[in-house]
Amino acid sequence: MSVIDIHCHTAGVGAGGSGCFISTRLRESWRYRFYLASFGVTDAELEREGDGLVLRRLAERLAVSTRVQAAVVLALDGAIDSRGNLDQTRTELFIPNDFLSGQCRRYPNLLFGASVNPLRPDALDRLDAAAAASAVLVKWLPSIQGTDPADRRLVPFYRRLAELGLPLLTHTGEEQSFTRADNSLSDPNRLRLPLDEGVTVIAAHCATSGRSEGQRNRHRLLALFAAYPNLHADISSLTQVNRLGHLQWVLKHRELHERLLYGTDMPLPATALTSPWFHLFSLGPFAARRLAAIRNPWDRDVALKLALGMPEQILHNAAGLLRLA
Repeated sequence: MSVIDIHCHTAGVGAGGSGCFISTRLRESWRYRFYLASFGVTDAELEREGDGLVLRRLAERLAVSTRVQAAVVLALDGAIDSRGNLDQTRTELFIPNDFLSGQCRRYPNLLFGASVNPLRPDALDRLDAAAAASAVLVKWLPSIQGTDPADRRLVPFYRRLAELGLPLLTHTGEEQSFTRADNSLSDPNRLRLPLDEGVTVIAAHCATSGRSEGQRNRHRLLALFAAYPNLHADISSLTQVNRLGHLQWVLKHRELHERLLYGTDMPLPATALTSPWFHLFSLGPFAARRLAAIRNPWDRDVALKLALGMPEQILHNAAGLLRLA
């Protein structure tokens, strides 16, 4: 059975007519240079070859993995203004569906993860278009997009998601990859409304960071698991240096294993942020050295998570959940 990474990112500056957008504020921060390097591209290369270069490099790197056969690459809609248009003053990163779906069609190992801000006036039409373009899920980042999952105006959006069989992958817990965020919108308890409407919800990162109303987000997510069988979570980013011990905490809840999905948060596993050496006390020096020597970032990520106790089963859970053609 294929192993699918359900949480993989791309980026673009608008080169080659992609329609991608990165705010001046983000481009001037250290994060921009770090992310470009992690994708294995430079500003000059993007301007010369277009934003599709990021997808090509991603597909090439994935093609030589021995453990992971496909990855869901995530679009990212932006914040929306009072007229229902993209608000570039509040949007730090925009990856349009049309660009990404076209790029994913070029590479058999890349799957299209759509993103639609539900506050757009034509949000339902955009959902239908994403489904027609073979989207396997819909991605939200509420704290960046300015959307409240508990807003009852979104009920028609949720019902269309359920009708289309599109899972909703939404960030939970603190967001630290952008220069600003409203983390109150990533409170797991705000997911009760889509869950009540029958949406298959995937809580990104298992809500393992931050607090809401004085309670750890991960504990709030656990309570939701007990109440909603249509709730799932991905384990992306849980081996990063700022989340040490988070994977082991999640895995000790064995009742969740069949509802956990493999994800990486690529390209971050291609950086030093997820080095096995940060897990020295859990792995021991010999295992850490062996894992650090694995060159392919997907193979290293799988090996590290297995060494930290992830059951093999989790690698295969996504295949039965995504809206695959």
